[in-house]
Amino acid sequence: MKLLIDVISDVICPWCYIGKRRLEKAIAAFDGQHDVQVKWHPFQLNPAMPKEGISRREYRIRKFGSWERSMELDAKIIAVGTTEGIHFAFDKMEQTPNTVDAHRLIWLADQHGCQGEVVEALFRAYFIEGIDIGNQQTLIDVAAELGLDRQSVETMLNSDAGLEVIAQAGELSQRQDVTGVPFIIINNAITLSGAQAPETFIEAFRQAVESK
Repeated sequence: MKLLIDVISDVICPWCYIGKRRLEKAIAAFDGQHDVQVKWHPFQLNPAMPKEGISRREYRIRKFGSWERSMELDAKIIAVGTTEGIHFAFDKMEQTPNTVDAHRLIWLADQHGCQGEVVEALFRAYFIEGIDIGNQQTLIDVAAELGLDRQSVETMLNSDAGLEVIAQAGELSQRQDVTGVPFIIINNAITLSGAQAPETFIEAFRQAVESK
C-alpha cells in the first residue's frame, strides 16, 4: 500500500524542522509493509522579504516587538528541539533570508531523487550552523556536498527555473487554507497542521490506509 505524504513548509521555520523529525519517527514506527513517499512543497513565511534578506535581529524585533521577547521564544524552541535531537543555534544566526532560491534548490533536488536530503541539509545549515541559506554560493555548496553538479545548480539559480513551482505551491496552500507550517497532506485526503507528535502522524497514516 502506498502512502503519499505532502509536506508544505519553509526552510526558516524551526517548527518545520521539529515536525520533520517527528514525521520521520512516525514513518520509522509505522508498518514497514507500506511504501511511504514524502514530497516537500514550498511555503514562504515572508513573501515580501528583500532578495538579500534582512538582519535577524531587526526582523525579530519587528515581528515580536522586542529582542527580549524574541529570545524568550527562541529558548522555548531550543528546549523542544533538544528533545528531538536538534540543537538550535539561534545565537549564530545573523540573517533572516529570502527563501525563494532555497525552495528552487529543493525543487531541483526532487528531480535527482535527493529532495529529503537537501531539505535536511538546508535546515542544518540554517538552524545549527547559522549559515545564510539565501546566499547562492551557500546553496551551491550544500547541493554539491550531496552530489549535485555545481554548474547545473548555479545555472538553475541564475535562471527563472522553479519559480512556477513556487507559484503552484502557493495555489495548493490556498486550496488547503494553509495559514501556518508545517502542513501535512496524507494521500490527498487527510490533513494535519503543525509539528504533531509521532503518534498523531501514525494514527493519520492508519486512517489513510484503511480508507483505501
